[in-house]
Amino acid sequence: MTTNASGGDIMRVIEIEGGKGPAEALRLAERPQPTPAPGEIRIRVRAAGVNRPDIVQRLGHYPAPPGASDILGLEVAGEVDAVGEGVTRWKIGDRVCALLGGGGYADYAVVDARHALPVPDNLDFVQAAALPETVFTVFTNVFEGGGLKAGETLLIHGATSGIGVMAIQMAKAAGARVIATSRGAAKAEAALTLGADVSLDATDGDLLAAIKAEGGADVVLDMVGAAYAELNLNALKPGGRWVVIATLTGALAQIDLMRVMLKRIVLTGSTLRSRSTDEKARLTAAVEQTIWPWVASGKVCAKVEATFPLEQAAVAHQRLEAGDHVGKIVLTL
Repeated sequence: MTTNASGGDIMRVIEIEGGKGPAEALRLAERPQPTPAPGEIRIRVRAAGVNRPDIVQRLGHYPAPPGASDILGLEVAGEVDAVGEGVTRWKIGDRVCALLGGGGYADYAVVDARHALPVPDNLDFVQAAALPETVFTVFTNVFEGGGLKAGETLLIHGATSGIGVMAIQMAKAAGARVIATSRGAAKAEAALTLGADVSLDATDGDLLAAIKAEGGADVVLDMVGAAYAELNLNALKPGGRWVVIATLTGALAQIDLMRVMLKRIVLTGSTLRSRSTDEKARLTAAVEQTIWPWVASGKVCAKVEATFPLEQAAVAHQRLEAGDHVGKIVLTL
């Protein structure tokens, strides 16, 4: 942080010129340090998670919601640096991680105080910054939307992504069985190491037959989209829940609605970023009560593939877009 000519504090940020590749779109810049409004805290950011929605926003397809920062970054960890009026839970110096609507690729970020969680003593800031987006996404989609219960089987497509890795851990912590799919033998082996009960290489043989041979799924966590629509419908058991959280192969799919009815399939999905502040506060409280004990005990933890300093945000995006990572990519400040 430095001070500008008029005496105000400024900070480093990554700005974007949308619609371009990472090297052309992402640049280091300076902006005034934000001030927390009533009900908000300011975090001195020590680490910020890099997520696929950041790439989609950089490409111009996922604008920040009204009132959110136009700076990339949906999750951070660091110390509370300033406290807005009315905030009673947090004090300056507290170690926190938080889910943001934007603003994470910066030295400082402001957030609704209700959207922050304490960093457990067993985690450093890099590990903590890799948690909010994936933990919140898995909790709200797999457990709330998908209703996964102990003894059921969760089928995870893209199992070595940041969300996939977290879904494996959270499902196992809840007493569920996990069938993982990923592309390539190396990733399939990695998913087994991460705790999946069955790990299938999606590029090797008849994927649907392999899933059916394992008994099918009660819940599908689908990040693939259109290309797997028919497979998911066939792989689900009667009464199964199909949860869509990304559409990497397209958003438009044709499915047999009669089979949806006959199998009593529930098709659902959601996004996090556009939810109201009150809904995010409810979700934060639920995560802290249900999932945070698993994090504090080490039963659920972040798997960080690589870290890059803030000024190398473009390299981090290139690494994520290449698709070779297992786990999360994090910026350090």
